[in-house]
Order: sequence, then structure tokens, then C-alpha cells
Amino acid sequence: MIRFRRSQAVAGLTTGRITAFSDGVFSIAITLLVLNLRIPIIPLSKNLPGELLDQLGRQWPSLLSYLLSFVIIGIYWVAHHNMFHYIKRSDRAFLWINILLLMCVAFIPFPAGLLGEYPEQRISLIIYASSLILTNLMLSLLWWYATSNYRLVDQDIDPHFVHIVNRRNLTAPVVYLASIGLSFLSPLASLIVFFLFPLYYIIPSHVDLHLTPTSRSTEEASPSTPSPSLTEREGVRRQPGEDSNIDSGEEAIS
Repeated sequence: MIRFRRSQAVAGLTTGRITAFSDGVFSIAITLLVLNLRIPIIPLSKNLPGELLDQLGRQWPSLLSYLLSFVIIGIYWVAHHNMFHYIKRSDRAFLWINILLLMCVAFIPFPAGLLGEYPEQRISLIIYASSLILTNLMLSLLWWYATSNYRLVDQDIDPHFVHIVNRRNLTAPVVYLASIGLSFLSPLASLIVFFLFPLYYIIPSHVDLHLTPTSRSTEEASPSTPSPSLTEREGVRRQPGEDSNIDSGEEAIS
């Protein structure tokens, strides 16, 4: 029993089922957004050529809310996917943090529908921004818990990279909190913030460059000290007791 507990503490729980379950929740939540768009019902007495176009035109706020929320959930999925590139194991607390995050993601279709139906109402803007703030805080907590003291990540992860991700994750709550205050002055200005701010996470950043395999290979190909040339290696006098296997190993490493 003692041996089992020690091995579990070192290895941790696997993350395969976490990512599979999370992808399912993300896909369902992003699909539910389309339910906020309704097919117009036109009575036969009003079935005129321009009536259908007029009814569709009235749904443009719901369409914009659908597009905005689709992109935002996509951003959360990309962030979640990138995190699990570094998160190698799990534990019970991490599982529940991830479940809380998924609960927030699954809730987004409701404030999205509210925003599409009442885009000029301050309360709909506040509820929408508050749901995104809570979702971002859960995402930040997920990353912080996994990387704190290298709890669920490898020891060779770059601390500077961890700090950058923490900072980017906490940027969204600050901006959405500011949009709530801005809604008391101008609901339209708050909506503009909603539509422009996602570009901050869509445009490639240092985080995306760090995830690129070519950037890692470039860093690994440029060591701090130059490797000795073949002539220098051949000029080194072999010490007593050294055989040809050691020489070949030195050449392979360099």
C-alpha cells in the first residue's frame, strides 16, 4: 500500500480522459450557441416577398452574439489545448478545477442568447461579461495549480513562459471588468470592447512562438558554448584507461 501511494504521487493521474471529456463539453457548448438563432414564423396573411427578409434582419444582434461567442469559446479551447501540451499528469483537485471551468464554458450560450436578444440592456452586458470573467478566472486557476511548484508539469518548463501565460490569462478579467464599468456610460462602447478584445488572443504572441517546434529546435541548435572542432578533438591526448568507446561517445555528444 505504501509503495502504491508513492508511485501515484510521482506519476499522477493521466490526462487522456480529461482532454477527451473537455473536448466534448467544448463542442457541445459551441454547438448550443446556434439554438439562439430562430427560424422566422410568418403568418400566411403576412407572407409577403419582403417579410422574410425583414424578419431575418431583426435577428442580426443574435447573429453577432453567435459569432462573438463562437470565437470566444474557440479561444478558451485553444488555451485549454495549449495548456495540456505542458500538463503531463493530474490529481483530484485538478479534476474538479477543470470541471468548474467546463461548467462556466457550458453556461456561455445562455448569456450569449441574452446579449443577442437585449444588446442595449445594461444587465445583459453585465451578465455576459461576468460569465467571461468567471470562465477566465477558472482557466487561470487551472494553469496556476498545474504549474505551482511544478505540481503537474515537468521540471524543465520555462518559468518565464509560465509567468507570461499567467499574465495573459489574467488580462481578460481585467478588460471585461472594465467593460462592465464602461456599460454604465455607453452600452455600445462596451459591445465594441467585446468584439475587439478577442483579437488579443487570436493574433500570434510569444506563447504561440514558444509552442512552435521550430523555435525549440533553434534554441537547442545554438548552445551557449561552441563545440570543439574535429581537429581539436583529435588533438586531445587519450588518458590512461580510456578506450575507443569513450572517444566515440564524445563525438556523438558534440
